[in-house]
Amino acid sequence: MLRERVRALRHVFKLDPAKPISEKAIQMLATSGTDAILVGGTDGVTFQNTADLLCHLQNYAIPCFQEISTPTSFVPGFQGYFTPSVLNTDEAKWILGMHHQTIKAFGPFVPWDKVLLEAYVVLNPDAKVAKRTNANTNLQIADVIAYAQMAEWLQIPIFYVEYSGTYGRVDIVQEVSAVLHHTRLCYGGGIRSQEQAEEMATWADMVVVGNLIYEDLIQAIHTVKWVKSTKKRGER
Repeated sequence: MLRERVRALRHVFKLDPAKPISEKAIQMLATSGTDAILVGGTDGVTFQNTADLLCHLQNYAIPCFQEISTPTSFVPGFQGYFTPSVLNTDEAKWILGMHHQTIKAFGPFVPWDKVLLEAYVVLNPDAKVAKRTNANTNLQIADVIAYAQMAEWLQIPIFYVEYSGTYGRVDIVQEVSAVLHHTRLCYGGGIRSQEQAEEMATWADMVVVGNLIYEDLIQAIHTVKWVKSTKKRGER
């Protein structure tokens, strides 16, 4: 089952179809020891550039998942699909509206056994995703904890603390980790050093590295060993 596969993910690279990347870089990422590659982005994502990227990734034995950001970017052939729902916005289309549009357009073709919902809380006000979804990033720790508990109550498989482009607050990730028991805690945003990778891996179940791929590929590759060699606090 997809849920069980996701539970085994510790380190994930996220590739943006709208950003250029060389075949050599794809090869290095796919053979780095990462647990999976997630394909998705905020803007400029199309069916064509997503399909092109998947075509290159299929040359390697690495699990590939798509994060569906727009109804028209759904591409068959991925091993699983994540559908993000931004909880900290008042605009309903970013909570469930986009999902409704996608299902309306492609429902008969969606492999439902390969689809998981992600509960997003976006916390970097300068991130594209925050501006696009009009996310309320001015949250107290108690607010984020409440969203996490809501995700667990709704049995959403993944709770994604998203700082996209900047390194986030470890205390928030730590507090959220303490209240999640069944929902997986995913962290993404601004990891650029060994200290940061290990710090977030101490509290998050899954760490996603994205922007660093396009800034410093070699450093991004190093994050695999930094994350996977760090045991999450509370695990034996």
